[in-house]
Amino acid sequence: QVQLVESGGGLVQPGGSLRLSCAASGSFFSINRMGWYRQAPGTQRDLVATITSGGSTNYADSVKGRFTISRDNAKNTVYLQMKSLKPEDTAVYYCNAEITRWPSFALNDYWGQGTQVSVSS
Repeated sequence: QVQLVESGGGLVQPGGSLRLSCAASGSFFSINRMGWYRQAPGTQRDLVATITSGGSTNYADSVKGRFTISRDNAKNTVYLQMKSLKPEDTAVYYCNAEITRWPSFALNDYWGQGTQVSVSS
């Protein structure tokens, strides 16, 4: 069984910063792409940022220059450093990982349980 466990959400004032973490655990061969998505009430889940196992990154236009995604392959963990937060960043943030299972080598997509980020004065 593979699990993704997120942490680091909370309430922050506009202009503030937060750092999200997501750790993968379980039986797997490798973690390929990892990423963060977010979903505000009444909207669809949207891409925030992704990072490949080699470190290539991709960001939504709305967060470029403010958010930074990184990963620690030794810890099977992905991070999202968020700066200059705006009220429109308020959402539930979900971790996502594309994982090659062990010993089947099946490729599966996994999601974390979500963590709330609220930006308000």
